This record gives sequence, structure tokens and C-alpha cells, in this order.
Amino acid sequence: MAVILEERGRGKFRPVLDCDLNEVREVLNKRIEEERNTFGECSEEIDFKKLLYDEKKFNLLSLFSGCGGLDLGFEMAGLKAVMGKEIMETAMKDKKIFDENIQNNVFHTIYVNDIFDEARETYEKNVNGYIYIDKSDIRKIKKFPEADIVLGGFPCPGFSEAGPRLVDDKRNFLYLHFIRCLMQSKPKIFVAENVKGMMTLGKGEVFKQIVQDFTAAGYTVYYKLLNAVEYGVPQIRERVILVGVRNDIDFEYKYPDPTHGYGKNGLKEVITLREAIGDLENNPGEYFTGSYSSIFMSRNRKKLWNQPSFTIQASGRQTPIHPSGTPMKHVGKDKYIFGDGEENNRRLSVKEIARIQTFPDWYVFSKGHSTKKNENARLDLVYRQIGNAVPVRLAIAVAEPIAEWIKAQIFKKL
Repeated sequence: MAVILEERGRGKFRPVLDCDLNEVREVLNKRIEEERNTFGECSEEIDFKKLLYDEKKFNLLSLFSGCGGLDLGFEMAGLKAVMGKEIMETAMKDKKIFDENIQNNVFHTIYVNDIFDEARETYEKNVNGYIYIDKSDIRKIKKFPEADIVLGGFPCPGFSEAGPRLVDDKRNFLYLHFIRCLMQSKPKIFVAENVKGMMTLGKGEVFKQIVQDFTAAGYTVYYKLLNAVEYGVPQIRERVILVGVRNDIDFEYKYPDPTHGYGKNGLKEVITLREAIGDLENNPGEYFTGSYSSIFMSRNRKKLWNQPSFTIQASGRQTPIHPSGTPMKHVGKDKYIFGDGEENNRRLSVKEIARIQTFPDWYVFSKGHSTKKNENARLDLVYRQIGNAVPVRLAIAVAEPIAEWIKAQIFKKL
């Protein structure tokens, strides 16, 4: 646990090693109350007249949508439910097939929201049909539209095990606005994604509070830690997936069984870097350049060709090293070096990390329009988008049980 110190300078948090659970609860309740008090100060209004609903489908609302990884996974799963796996797989490879078939779907996206300008631009470049794309700060939105399903990966820096884990970090309480959306939109189902660290922050008290609050909004809440590598993603990436089913809906969500593993239980072998990006070795496209910090060099950052990738971070500077050449060498406590020299190594490129996050090759990412930023800074905007996204293949796996249930409901009405 850590608490924020109200002081200037770099030391803005103080770790509390032996935290008392009553203290954790007190901090949580204080922050939650502060966040709830902001609800009455909302000023942004959505123009509901611009929303295009489809009564024959599950109308989908997306919060913290980013560049659209979770949403695209749901669209693909919805397409698969109607048109079959072959069409879906072809659409993942061919934008024309995607455009021609994506309306044959059980999902229909009506509204997305994110304050990250470049991510919204990316989303808009890739959608097919009209979607209300909103840049409003979610904390200031007065009322959310009705929807059948709400998706969102609420921001996670305060939960992350990679940085200072602040139990009273204000970013940890944006989920309350997700819940506010649920109470106004009244969706039948919601799906939320977050980092593994959310489950252990504050000795688990933060996660208990989150589940309790989602439950209080009128939902049966399911949660499970999934590793993307077990669902055809060439990357070790553990994420918490929460699924909520409204209490009056007769549907029990079942998490998808793993499809990939390490040579056991009859599963397919995990996807390796060679399989995922081997064809890009001589034509990788743009990649982030520059020196490596001592923190970066404190552990191995380079997987081998026959392994899946490390987790893709939302930062060009922190991106894993390309697998070509020799492995990194451990030369001391918290110290690694490049075995064949820094000049023979580079970070994974934008195109490569998009592949590792299982975005289709046709997916276009925006670097923004600023002429004041150097190329590395503009590239970093793309690394942030891709690293923050839910891997598309993981999103497909999570969405499939919901898509199949919806299809069954539609057939009942025919």
C-alpha cells in the first residue's frame, strides 16, 4: 500500500509496508465518497439524437475505448456467431471482407468514449458505419445513453505492479463512473478489463470494494484472471476480466476454456514470436529509438524466437527487445547487457507490437497531427495506444459466450 503526500517534488507517495486493513478501508471510503460527490457537478451532455440504435441487435456502449481492441474483439465474435469462424478469420486478414460482413453481427456499437485524442482518431479510422465518438471526460458526463451491453477497461496506472501502487490514487476510482454509467444505461451485461495488480492492491481490499460496488449496481459479478497467451495471443499478458449480468437476466457467464498451452491437455501450442512476426524481420516498419535506462536494463527484456513475447507496455521506451541476435546476459544483481552489443539490438516496432496484440494488419493507427513533437514522441503515441489495448484475440474469446447466448435469444424470437 502507499498513500499520497501533498507535497511538491518527486517523492509524491510514501509506501506503507505494514498497512492495517482498517486504514485501507478508511482511505477507500474517503476516496469513493469524494468521487461520488463529483457526480452532481457533471456538465457534458451527449446528443442522444445522434445515436443510431438497431432493435435487432445488442446495442453496445464503450467507455475508455482507447484504440478499440476490446470493441473489435466483440465485433469479431459477433460476426463469428452469425457468419461462422471462416468468415471471421478472413475478416481479420482482409479489410474488404470485414467491411462487407461486419453488419452481419449480434452486436451494434452506438457510442464510444475516450479522452486520448490519437486513440479516438485511430478508432474513427477503422470503424465501419456511424458511431458516436465522444471525447468528453467521463467524470463530467451528465447522463449516459441506454445500451444492452457496456464495455470498458477503466484506467489502471494506480493498480499496476509496474509502478507505485497507490491505494488512494484518484485514477483508481474512475471505475465508479463506469458504475454510474451502468445505473443510467441499465445494460443487460457489462464487461470490464484491468491489470492483475488490481486484485492485490491494499491486501485485496480495493478489489473487494470494486466487486461490491458493481454488485450493488444490480449485477451478478463474475471475475477471473486470464492469460492472453492461452487464447492464441503471442504474449504473456495476465488481465482480470469482470463480467456482470443484470440480476433480472437469465444468463450464467462461463469463461472460455484455454485453447493454447505448452504441450499439454491436447491444447494447441502457444504462438511464438517467430510465428507472429517472423515475416517482418527484414521489413519491421517504424520503431522507437534511443538509449536504455538502468531500470530497463535491470532485467531480461528479450524473448527468443521460439517463445511468446513479454507483456507489451504502453510506452515506446519500455517496449521489449526484438528477438534477433543473441540473448541478453545477466552480469550482476539487477543488471543485464546485450550479448552482441547494443548496436545489434532494437525495440520491437509498431507493426510488430500490433501483431503481438493480435490487431489485424489492416488496422491503422494515428500518430496525431502535432508538428512540435519529434518522430519518437509521435511514435510513442501509437505505442501507448497499442500497449493499453486489450489483445483482440483475448477479447474475441471473452465475447464468444455472450455472442452465442445472444444468438440463441434471437432464434427464440423467430
